[in-house]
Amino acid sequence: MTDGSVRQVGIGVLGYEGVAKAHLLAIQRVSTIFWPLPARPLLVAVAGRSADRVERAAQRYGAQAAYPDWRGLIDDRRVQVLINAGPNDVHAEASVAGAARGLHVLCEKPLARTSTEAAQMRDAAATARIVHMTGYNYRFVPAVRLARQLIREGRLGRIYHFRTRYCDDSMVDPSAPYSWRHDKARAGSGVIGDLAAHALDLARFLVGEVSAVSATARIFIDRRPRRDGGEGAVDVEDAIEAVLEFTTGAVGTLEASSFCPGRKNFLSFEVNGSGGSLAFNLERLNELELFVRDDGANGFRTVLVTEAHHPYGGTWWPPGHILGWEHTFVHQLHHFLLAVGGQSTVEPDGASFEDGYRCAVVCDALDRAAREGRRVPVEGLVTPMKPG
Repeated sequence: MTDGSVRQVGIGVLGYEGVAKAHLLAIQRVSTIFWPLPARPLLVAVAGRSADRVERAAQRYGAQAAYPDWRGLIDDRRVQVLINAGPNDVHAEASVAGAARGLHVLCEKPLARTSTEAAQMRDAAATARIVHMTGYNYRFVPAVRLARQLIREGRLGRIYHFRTRYCDDSMVDPSAPYSWRHDKARAGSGVIGDLAAHALDLARFLVGEVSAVSATARIFIDRRPRRDGGEGAVDVEDAIEAVLEFTTGAVGTLEASSFCPGRKNFLSFEVNGSGGSLAFNLERLNELELFVRDDGANGFRTVLVTEAHHPYGGTWWPPGHILGWEHTFVHQLHHFLLAVGGQSTVEPDGASFEDGYRCAVVCDALDRAAREGRRVPVEGLVTPMKPG
């Protein structure tokens, strides 16, 4: 598609609620913040299970078409990019179908319900030679990007520890209704895929590959009320506590739980090295806590990551004008569109399907470690990409 001298790229979004809303808003904003783009995104279609609700979503966000079946979106010849923000059980099938049709695919995390599904998606994308990306949007928080920069520059020295927590209170109420997220057949896992996957991706992004895991998991409430009456059996974990070992020799801990009253979106991490430490909390996402041993300070200082020389500095507003959660999706979409336009690559700053697959391998290892009560090596579980 063309729009005068500016090429347009048709986007279809699978999903219209929850995280899909953030993707839909990013489509509206990205070309006004990052200009010029190699291609201006055009929202062609929205797909979802409810015909009435997907039609309303199409009207709300200005999509040209609404499909109650994702296959209609895939078959729409105006669509060149698929953003798959549907439930976990449609990640693999819809993304593989989109790749087979030659669509570039940005798929939400977790990439798939299992590492086997994720490998199929990775291999299908490689065979189709499309641009592919896993939606680990926290890589695009300016403070996280600054943390990575400082670690890579050696400011923290040799990394010894990585500890992370991702906690909310979304399930602490026993009356919270049963949903697809409580069904292993549809979700693949509970907080491992929903929360821990984000923390694991940041572990890989900042420190390196995970070589082994040990874990304990719990289901605290095993039955929940269904919206249509009766009860549903919960067969995925509500919480997990884990020990991580890295190929670099670093060690770490991970906690993920949806049973933490008062915590809403509390993703935190701390990295300790021979030369210093840094810490981050998503609920204060414009700040990075930093301590460097040789700077003469006696404790941590808070860096407000909004200066012009900081990652994404000057892209939005002047220093001191803070950003929010939704802005990470604009950054992520911009990065993806640069790759689609041939001006950049998804890796290393973004997460490819290979990254999504490797994170899925660690998620599977966590599940196995918790079920079997033993340390599970990760490196031997990774399968190489099949040649295209």
